[in-house]
Parts: sequence; C-alpha cells; structure tokens
Amino acid sequence: MTTQTIGILGAGKVGTGVARQALLAGYRVLIAASGDPKNIDLIISVMAPGAKAATAAQVMEEADLVVLSVPLHKFRTLDPAALAGKHVVDTMNYWRDTNGDMPELEEAPSSSEMVLAHIPGALLAKSLNHIGYHELELDALPAGTPGRRALAVAADDDATRTMVLDFVERLGFDAVDAGDLSNGLAFEPNTPIFNGSYDKAGIAAELAAHLTAERELEPAV
Repeated sequence: MTTQTIGILGAGKVGTGVARQALLAGYRVLIAASGDPKNIDLIISVMAPGAKAATAAQVMEEADLVVLSVPLHKFRTLDPAALAGKHVVDTMNYWRDTNGDMPELEEAPSSSEMVLAHIPGALLAKSLNHIGYHELELDALPAGTPGRRALAVAADDDATRTMVLDFVERLGFDAVDAGDLSNGLAFEPNTPIFNGSYDKAGIAAELAAHLTAERELEPAV
C-alpha cells in the first residue's frame, strides 16, 4: 500500500510541522482547520508552502492517511462517520492547562483509546506525539545514519501500522513497531520515551520495560 496524500486536521505548530516534513518526503499534503479553508490560506503559505488548504470533508475523501493534530479536547468534534475505514494517526497529547478536565480519560487506559472510542470505525495508530514539532525538522536524518532518532508506532490494524511505520521512516526517523494501540501508553507525556530522545534500540528497550511493568501489575489468576 503506497501512501501518496497526507491529510492533516489542524493548522497549528504540530500540523504544519508534520506538513513541512511530509512535503520534503514527496507527499501531497492537505491541511484542514475548522471553518473556511480560505481562513488558513495565508498561514499555510507561510508555515507549510506547498501544502493546500482544504475542508475536512476533502481531507476525508482524498487523504490516504489522516493526521490528527488538533488540541486533544477537540477530538469530540471529529466526525465518526467520515473517519470510518480511514487510516488515521493520532499525534495528540493531554495537557491539563490546554485541554482542561477530560472525564473521558478516566474511562480509557490511554488517550488514543479514548479517541478511538469516539471514532470506533477509524483504523487508528498513535505516533509523532513524542517529538517536538521543531524537532521533526532538526532531528530528521537519512535512513541508515548511525544514531538516527527513532519514533514508536502503535496500532491495532496491520495495514495502518505498516502505513504509519513507512510514513515515519520517510519523514526521517527510524520507526519502531510498538504493537497494539494500547501500548501507546508507553509514550504518552511523563514517560521516559516522551521525555527523551532515543535510537531504535533505546526505544525498543523502553517499550520492553513498559510491557514488563504492565504485566507485573496484572492481578494473579
């Protein structure tokens, strides 16, 4: 499966940062925000020249991979029907100062699983949340470069996982398969992976440590 068009929901720093790297990697990039695309034309022309302002509906129709880069609390505005069957990558994080109290988080093990509960038909992956938008450009390196920074990818759907692993590689990072979407908990805020910068072996070791700790917390049968 070849990804050609990236559709980004969110025209902020993360969304435009991902857009710039995606353009460098040769993707066609659509960016949508709430409202008329004309309202973000100038922002996109400055922050991600080469990308195209679009409606959310156009992103859903034309994108091979949809990137969620809005403040997490806005996940409630996502259209479950429009995202059903779409390959989606969640780059969002929970920040109390920005997102406020989110009671839904108390009912889900991780923020991505909370998002998936709202858009259950989507084929959701978690990645690109544990790197700063400015680091997407500063840290990107060609494949095979020693010490190349690695990023984790968690997903339940195999095709989505493969697609996002390839996307991360093309953006300039070693992609590490983190397994199921629930394992995205290992690289949410305040985890070692989120707080650090690792090569492929380093992230693999941290993921293994997380899974070991999770198993130790499971009640004995």
